[in-house]
Amino acid sequence: MYANDRPIYRQIRDIIVARILDSGDGALLPSVRALAAEAGVNPLTVAKAYHDLQASGLVVARKGVGLFAADGAARELLKAERAVFLAEEWPRVQARIDRLGLSVADLLETV
Repeated sequence: MYANDRPIYRQIRDIIVARILDSGDGALLPSVRALAAEAGVNPLTVAKAYHDLQASGLVVARKGVGLFAADGAARELLKAERAVFLAEEWPRVQARIDRLGLSVADLLETV
């Protein structure tokens, strides 16, 4: 389930980021234990991912209530995720498209 090229806590962080992007600012996020059970990982791994996001100001903990996406988190994460995609993922995708000889028409035909 998890890739070997990146630490698991970073992959868990990506899951949390995706939830924030899908749900928006203020979204209630799963607890450490709930996400650990869902993802099949140690709760300490999930806690580390949440800690990174809290340290960045993207996730806030409300005592006795839970973890929430901070105000402005979705916008900030969208900007950062787009930059990572264009810098790291898109060049590999574009190279594969070129290698396979696909055209824009071929790609749009599948949409």
